[in-house]
Amino acid sequence: MKNFIAALIISAIFVTLVACQSTTNAATSTQSSADAAEIDQEVDAAMHKLFETTPLANELREKAVGILMFPDVLKAGFIVGAQYGEGALRQNGRTTGYYNTVAASYGLQAGVQGFGYALFFMNHEAIAYLDKSSGWEIGVGPSIVVVDEGVAKTLTTTTAQDDVYAFIFDQKGLMAGLGLQGSKITRINP
Repeated sequence: MKNFIAALIISAIFVTLVACQSTTNAATSTQSSADAAEIDQEVDAAMHKLFETTPLANELREKAVGILMFPDVLKAGFIVGAQYGEGALRQNGRTTGYYNTVAASYGLQAGVQGFGYALFFMNHEAIAYLDKSSGWEIGVGPSIVVVDEGVAKTLTTTTAQDDVYAFIFDQKGLMAGLGLQGSKITRINP
């Protein structure tokens, strides 16, 4: 009985997240659940924490042409899963756009997890792709490398040759598996 109730709750969350994503469109002005000032505050705090705890991220920010930060992404699932978060693109120290990230999944999964992630855009072509796509699905378009402990040991600012580097940080909760593949990033107007 508990599993059935949990499945219903997760399904409701999933439907809500999909409904939120389907009403958000890069060509229309829609309201977001958070206002711009709130998103900026959360992005500032997350960037400070990431740069303080991850030396490579701190080094890459000097070379990056833009950083898209999602400070608080919620992922929940019981067989069917979904994740959602809002963030901001920073270029030259200022916000140039607001975005959300949405993903859905299915399979053997159960749990709830929160995390943040930052995408470091290393060239203007990658930023242009983000701007021209009406919803960028990670895994399609610019090459992206998720920086984990193994990658971090060999990556330096001089060897960084890929379009986008992703850092996942501040993980809380319990859920098996965490990835960005299949996440869709869409511009919003808070």
